[in-house]
Amino acid sequence: MLEGVLIAESLRVGTELAGVPLHITKIARLEVNNTAAEQPQQWTLLDFTAEEAYAEPLAEQLAACLSPTGGWYVNYNTTTQAFVVFAGKIFRYPRKQAEGRRQARDYARSIGIPEPQLDWQD
Repeated sequence: MLEGVLIAESLRVGTELAGVPLHITKIARLEVNNTAAEQPQQWTLLDFTAEEAYAEPLAEQLAACLSPTGGWYVNYNTTTQAFVVFAGKIFRYPRKQAEGRRQARDYARSIGIPEPQLDWQD
């Protein structure tokens, strides 16, 4: 199984995430203080799981659905791989690999994601 978190507000208006069966395990609303300039302060978090066979198609769909403005990403992990997906950009690396994580974080910083949000688990 793969596991991750999707912030509903990160999806671009008019897009649709379909064809990848996700199992929502938790939905939460929270107030976030360390947002980027274009991010709302209230977020809807969708914790999800899916079969590992969907890891690549999910990354491709998310890269097409995420808003290119606002500093958004989705991260999820399979048993062996970490995925960090931005609008139009996918990072995949072996879990706990420092270099892969560094590259994804460097990219995140370059698009304005605040440092406290670079806390994904791999």
